[in-house]
Amino acid sequence: MKKVEIKIEGMHCEGCSNRLTKVLRNVEGVNRADVSLENKLADIEYDENIAKIEDFYEVIEDAGFEVVQ
Repeated sequence: MKKVEIKIEGMHCEGCSNRLTKVLRNVEGVNRADVSLENKLADIEYDENIAKIEDFYEVIEDAGFEVVQ
């Protein structure tokens, strides 16, 4: 398993972070995903043979948030 932290902008409430957590957990290959509104971070543990970081960027942006690189 590989771990990554992704900085996110555009979350305004706990509902935003909860929704984004659900979206990330539904990505195939994700073992664990937690999104912190306070820290503006997604902490993701995933199988790198199934999922790629770019997959996470895509679903975050599709959900209406911005990935900060």
